[in-house]
Amino acid sequence: MQSERFYSVGPEFIESGVHFKVWAPASRKVEVIIQDKIGSFEMNDELGGYKSLVIPSAKAGDLYWFKLDDGKTYPDPCSRAQPFGPHGPSQLVNSKTFLWNDYEWKGIQEKTNVIYEMHIGTFTDEGTFRAAARELAELARLGITIIELMPVNEFDGDFGWGYDGVDLYAPYHNYGAPDDLRFFIDSAHSVGLGVILDVVYNHIGASGCYLRQFSDDYISKRYKSEWGDTFNFDDENATATRNFIIENAVYWIREFHFDGFRFDATQQIFDQSGEHIINAIVNAAKKSAKHKQLFIAGENEPQRVEFVKSPNQNGYGFDALWNDDFHHSAVVTATGRNAAYFTDYHGDPQELVANMKYSFLYQGQYYHWQNQRRGTPTFGLSANSFIHYLQNHDQIANGGRGKRLHQLSNPALMRALTTLLLLGPQTPLLFQGQEFGASSPFLYFADNPESLRDAVAQGRNEFLHQFPHLALPQMQPYLSVPHDPATFHVCKLRFSEREHHNEIYQLHYDLLKLRHTDSVFSGLHFDHLDGSVIAGSLMVLRFFSTLEDNDRLIIVNFARDFLLAPVPEPLLAPHANNDWKLLWSSEAPQYGGHGGPAPFTPAKWLIPGLSAIVLTPAQD
Repeated sequence: MQSERFYSVGPEFIESGVHFKVWAPASRKVEVIIQDKIGSFEMNDELGGYKSLVIPSAKAGDLYWFKLDDGKTYPDPCSRAQPFGPHGPSQLVNSKTFLWNDYEWKGIQEKTNVIYEMHIGTFTDEGTFRAAARELAELARLGITIIELMPVNEFDGDFGWGYDGVDLYAPYHNYGAPDDLRFFIDSAHSVGLGVILDVVYNHIGASGCYLRQFSDDYISKRYKSEWGDTFNFDDENATATRNFIIENAVYWIREFHFDGFRFDATQQIFDQSGEHIINAIVNAAKKSAKHKQLFIAGENEPQRVEFVKSPNQNGYGFDALWNDDFHHSAVVTATGRNAAYFTDYHGDPQELVANMKYSFLYQGQYYHWQNQRRGTPTFGLSANSFIHYLQNHDQIANGGRGKRLHQLSNPALMRALTTLLLLGPQTPLLFQGQEFGASSPFLYFADNPESLRDAVAQGRNEFLHQFPHLALPQMQPYLSVPHDPATFHVCKLRFSEREHHNEIYQLHYDLLKLRHTDSVFSGLHFDHLDGSVIAGSLMVLRFFSTLEDNDRLIIVNFARDFLLAPVPEPLLAPHANNDWKLLWSSEAPQYGGHGGPAPFTPAKWLIPGLSAIVLTPAQD
């Protein structure tokens, strides 16, 4: 056991007992009160407003509080567990007693990663880490390589998305104990899956947060995020807050073996100091991982590519950024609707070609929805530095009724779009249940205290009013109430639908198998991509191979059957002494299609309507 502590705050098990440490510069006296033990223990003063104390008799499982000058008791701001929620006592957890089996795990290595976004509370009926772990082997068999967990830190209420967390070091008690999360990650590594955590460093939750009781300097006096109080990273006494957040990232890597992070809404993380807090977090996380390869992703609404540039290019060193442009184009294609933040998208083949070639569509052009320029150039950046998706937690819920995209679109068109997602050069992301066409919606749910419920529900309703059809009076009865338990429970997945919707499941399985095993789509022999619109409804993508005469074609038809006679398009030209043959079709009957295309001739190709086909060279 270590003789000295590692983190700047929080309880740690050392040789002489449990070492408690807290930052409370505003309190003259801080006491540790351990439940079921007589008396209290006064902490010692340290430099910088810190208080500390070793209690030899404290043990794992003990419940404790901090008592401040106001005579009230509060949970530890750096609590490792809150078994009764954020308003209850903190619990001592000894992370060193968990027996890991992942010592040969080297982290996330592959270039052909496929991300699976998961909400623990709705992924299974039980809504726990242990229950979710039972499904990991099947996700690995499907072709997933990375699990992206929506936030799992402690928040107030019996259910929620997790983005209003208040105890950043404590896994949410309804999902299980800290060792249950360790078990989930250990199980994922045993089947070859990496696990990254969605971290929220742009704001702190409104209910159950006691940071201010310990120091006002935890919270910024300069900035407010779109969602409320944000952290003080650059003002007076910011050092303690910066350490608190940086060490939080290190904590998830060291003590839970996470393989990286997805940073939520980076544009709302405010810092004008010499080293931006995001840089500091990424550097510390990578250093703590030692030999293990981390995967760092982020959300940045203004589309600033410096996040995926290296530090020596004045970047943040992320591996990938979410790309809303692909999602918005695909949704307009799938539904025909482009209201609100879909306004600046046509959803036509040219947009999708540009998405595949350049990732971001907006790289500095004027963006009418925001009345300003948006985006930065992606030229020279690898396509797998951008994450593409047809669905994610925000976008499904923002539809108002939480319907999945396949429920709003033509099945054949969804198969074609899924082909672009899973075979495109960008890193694909699936939202839980997407792989089998889940009938469960995904709605916005939040079990806020009564004092906040009406305001949150009203705010959510006002947000949805940007979509004219959701603002109509006749639509209001169909919009869910965030704090209604039924809103939460209806979102739970039904894994029986893997069998009932087997055609959709098989589509995803076969496409991911092709992505992982084909030498070009896997990136093993991929050189670059070009694309074009052949006709109004028809697009072609050519994947150029590093091997001679080994390119791939994807042709997508977004309208009715199209007779493709010879056209002056070099991307369709076969290799010398070769022709093209069909490798895969989205219209194959095993996917619910009407059959693939008729055999090609050199003179004409008949491309089925609403389909995607994959062609490979064949000797003439």
